[in-house]
Amino acid sequence: MDSGRADSAPEATPEPRPGPGLEPEPEPGRGPEQAPARRDRASRAEPVPFTPDTLLWDMVGDIRVLLYLPAALVLQVAHPAVGAGVDEHSVFRTDPWGRARRSLDSLQLWVYGGDRAVEEGRRLRRLHKDFRGTDTRDRPYHALNPAPYAWVHATGFPVFLRAAQYLFRPFDERGERRLHEEARRLGRILGIRERDMPGSPEEFWVYFDAMVRDELERTVVVEELLDARRSVPPPDGAGAVLRRLWPVLCPPLLRVQVFATKGLLPPVARERLDIVWTARDERRLRLFGRVVRTVVPRLPERLRYLPAAYAARRAARTPSRGRRSK
Repeated sequence: MDSGRADSAPEATPEPRPGPGLEPEPEPGRGPEQAPARRDRASRAEPVPFTPDTLLWDMVGDIRVLLYLPAALVLQVAHPAVGAGVDEHSVFRTDPWGRARRSLDSLQLWVYGGDRAVEEGRRLRRLHKDFRGTDTRDRPYHALNPAPYAWVHATGFPVFLRAAQYLFRPFDERGERRLHEEARRLGRILGIRERDMPGSPEEFWVYFDAMVRDELERTVVVEELLDARRSVPPPDGAGAVLRRLWPVLCPPLLRVQVFATKGLLPPVARERLDIVWTARDERRLRLFGRVVRTVVPRLPERLRYLPAAYAARRAARTPSRGRRSK
């Protein structure tokens, strides 16, 4: 099956370097039966925050995240347990802008929050501890069950690759491995156990294809997110002019958002979810991507990056007070 892996880029991405927070290699003399114990110990280690030398530092705060994040959300809610949880417990219908803002703020903290990233991961687990019910297959679910909770995190890796392929610059094999290592690092911040995250890109695609084949379905929430005719109120705090223009502006904006969401889904997931995608759609997406890749990098940094990312990037470039005093 075509999982939608990014094509190799003509320019090589820097070689992944082992660093803090990555799973340690097995020690000489230890047999395979001791690896799970080591992974469990590693999963209990304090997660390491992200720094400016990481790939996610550049991608997650870029305004292009607004184009590719909805594709990850569709993959998440296509899981019956996650879809049921969002359908029953989320306020995305009654407070769509507030819900989107809080999700985006949380995502920015994971990467740019420094020590606060770890606390944000703990806060999310506390927030979801009482979310439970029955999914579409009459199976009991809990939001923190390892399988669906790990799936929510896992959707980021394939969507990052798709976003890079169309909206940034495709990763080569080394870049893909480095991105996967960073995705695992992010999983530790979110409190996901080591054994619940695939250990390599090869293991990830086996896991991903099995999840798409055996678990994903076109849930009620998927239907709503892919409906370009759904009703969306004006943004919170919109002025009088924007409110008057919103009935005219909203439909084309929503069509672009749904189009990009469908296009940035891995093809195997589109097929599973019965999403129609034609050769003409693919050509339009590639043209759209070329425009985005041309325009966004030329924007001033304060416009190209979301506020939290812009502040973190500026702070990372600012010498400490002690260094300035020398």
